[in-house]
Amino acid sequence: MADEKIEHELQLVVFVLDTEEYGLSITKVQEINRIIPITKLPQTPDFVEGIINLRERVIPIIDLRKRFQLKISDYNENSRIIIVEVCGQTVGIIVDAVTEVIRLQESMIEPPPQNFILDAEYVDGVGKLDNRLLILLDIDKVITSNEEILLNDFRQIGA
Repeated sequence: MADEKIEHELQLVVFVLDTEEYGLSITKVQEINRIIPITKLPQTPDFVEGIINLRERVIPIIDLRKRFQLKISDYNENSRIIIVEVCGQTVGIIVDAVTEVIRLQESMIEPPPQNFILDAEYVDGVGKLDNRLLILLDIDKVITSNEEILLNDFRQIGA
């Protein structure tokens, strides 16, 4: 055979926050759920909505709109909790909607622009899909080390 270059592809869960589309590696996603009752906890960062009981597991819930300092809006029938693996822990992230699962070729991904408004450390790149741009998140970097300690404390609650 000729020198055929095999191009790698990423499988992404696409979700919406505000007016932007984001992509998250499907390997980080455990499940996607509708919004369920969230138990608020005192003295937690603003973006931590609280905890949920999901099949006898206590899972901390983070509102990504608040984490990214976007305009706050009420949850609706499209809002979802994406259960993800973050820094070795199970965490729920609230998003406005989950729209699709796609495959994206590596050649369709560019590094984030240098003058990126969103904290670029969260961003793996920008995916180009037809006339759309997807912000590709590194979900592990969305949580800082201090917040990781806090999430460990939440996990102790459920132990």
